[in-house]
Amino acid sequence: MPDITMKMMQDTLNMFAFLAAELTVLFLLISYLVGVLQEYIPPRKIQRILSGRNGRGYLVAGFLGAITPFCSCSTIPFLKGLLRARAGFGTMMVFLFASPLLNPVIIGLFAVTFGLQVTLFYFVMAMGVSVVAGYLLEKLGFEQFVKPEAYIEPLSKGCGAVCAGQAAAPISKWRRIWQATWKDFKKVLPYLIGGIALGSMIYGFMPTELVARLANDSNPFAIPVAAVIGIPLYIRAEAVIPLSAALAAKGMGLGAVMALIIGSAGASLTEVILLKSIFKNTMIVAFLAVIIAMAVSAGVLYTWLF
Repeated sequence: MPDITMKMMQDTLNMFAFLAAELTVLFLLISYLVGVLQEYIPPRKIQRILSGRNGRGYLVAGFLGAITPFCSCSTIPFLKGLLRARAGFGTMMVFLFASPLLNPVIIGLFAVTFGLQVTLFYFVMAMGVSVVAGYLLEKLGFEQFVKPEAYIEPLSKGCGAVCAGQAAAPISKWRRIWQATWKDFKKVLPYLIGGIALGSMIYGFMPTELVARLANDSNPFAIPVAAVIGIPLYIRAEAVIPLSAALAAKGMGLGAVMALIIGSAGASLTEVILLKSIFKNTMIVAFLAVIIAMAVSAGVLYTWLF
């Protein structure tokens, strides 16, 4: 028993160290790249491209999410950039839902592991629900639950015009973007560390045998259980598909596997905690409701069709 506990503790610490390093690098890199894009692409152009008129903006946002290799956490800095560019709220939500679910890594692994037919079903479900959810959230007025400070560009520190009686040297735009990126990162760091710690503990101490037992074919609630389990069980895109295949081999139903993949890839405790720096609680509840509804509906429909 002590050996098992030590192994779980080691897995937890390893996952924490890995995710802390990976997500820190990803957040800084993506935030910086978004800052560079904002330097060269006027906010009005982004707003025009992602406008929701005639549904074009929603589809553009969905396919933009599909070609960006972001996980659920690294989507956040890009979302902040869209907020500050005043892109349409509905299209931003489509991107938030679609990006981690339809990134090229997860689609490629899905095709290799489960085949093209299942991959096409997964893609259509994730894209369709993302677009519908983004449209409905905008029409229902959920934009009011975005925190006002989320729209504000972080100001870089430094001497403006005069420092100690001398004219300050102009700061290069690259340094200015980095200073804004670093200030933004420091704001979300407590959320990031807290989310990683919780997710790592769940990852290390939740055995796959338990997940398979709770979500096997004999359990009528297997699909919703798998969807809910997937959200706190933060797993990288490269790991969620092989893990799901292993759970299926241990007796987990394929509908439940589909729900677990969507719940795990579409949301995580770390992402939810990061979203608290952008959204009010009502919006976070709505976000989780969409992910769980998507996971459950995909699992049920997959079981019925296949």
